[in-house]
Amino acid sequence: MNEFELPSSMKKSEKETLLNQLESLIEQTYSVEKEYIALTSSYNQLQSLIKQIIEVLPNALWVLNEDGSIFLHNSEAEKLEGLPNLIDLGTKEAEVTFKQRSFLVKISSSEEKRIVSATDITEQKRRERLASMGQMAAHLAHEIRNPIGSIALLVSSLAKRVVPKNQPIVDEIRRSLFRVERIIKSTLMYSKGVHPVFAPTPLAQLEKECRAAVDCYTYTKPISFHYDFPRATLYADANLLSLALQNFLFNAIDAVEQSEHESGEVRIGCEESGEFLEFHIEDDGVPLEESDRIFEAFYTTKTKGNGLGMVLSQQIVQAHRGEIIVRSVPKRFTLRLPKHPRPDPREAENQNPSQRAP
Repeated sequence: MNEFELPSSMKKSEKETLLNQLESLIEQTYSVEKEYIALTSSYNQLQSLIKQIIEVLPNALWVLNEDGSIFLHNSEAEKLEGLPNLIDLGTKEAEVTFKQRSFLVKISSSEEKRIVSATDITEQKRRERLASMGQMAAHLAHEIRNPIGSIALLVSSLAKRVVPKNQPIVDEIRRSLFRVERIIKSTLMYSKGVHPVFAPTPLAQLEKECRAAVDCYTYTKPISFHYDFPRATLYADANLLSLALQNFLFNAIDAVEQSEHESGEVRIGCEESGEFLEFHIEDDGVPLEESDRIFEAFYTTKTKGNGLGMVLSQQIVQAHRGEIIVRSVPKRFTLRLPKHPRPDPREAENQNPSQRAP
């Protein structure tokens, strides 16, 4: 320790005592400085950890000052700039609509700060809405089913007595009944779920049923239909797969109907690809709109239909362990199915013994 000049009046013992006290004070200062540095480092680490925790949260988070200004926020909150302005800070929980999406907002207070979190519940609300719509649709389908059956019997009886000039009227009634019965069948199937019963299915059978369904479908424009099915057999649920193919055919017909052309073409074919069969459906009608929403329940761009055809077809294809490939330009739907799908063991267990395929 460097010597410095002390008053000459001080005794030697007093000088030594003072110097010892100064040296002790300096050591304490160094110790306090080290503790301060350690505390600062610990605080910075804690602050960094808090920021990391806030950042990994899936919901948006704001920490607000008493005056409402933002003290801290995460990157999810940055995507929702302007949302805090719509929130009533006096509530603890509320639903807020922002940019066509729904958010569940929760608010808590901590001393002079408010913590605000916003969770996107759009998909949850959509699922709840679809479930509600599905239940209502299933109820209506059950109520409509009986009178439609009675009308079908009356029309069948009328067809045997009708004079030739009125035959087109009876045929149109039959086509309309066919459409209503398909809507009822699709609605009930959607509400109950798809449970295929696998069996050898000749493609010739599927082609025959597709042709018959097209003959029962109503359309106003001249449309050329091209069928190209090889002589092959698929292990599938014939009724379900036929329904799926018909849904794609009817969509193709409607697309031609909506186009500005005076006539159109619809093609449906199948080709073998190793252990798979690929069904292709094409048309020269209007292009696809919002292709990402095609398989959304109750969504439709058509003036007729209930928006269940595509989602039900997707469920049928998935139940057959297949996939649907959508191409916009040129427009084509491909149903890729394994020739011998392996049913889910859980589904096999739920089937009655009489339903299980050999």
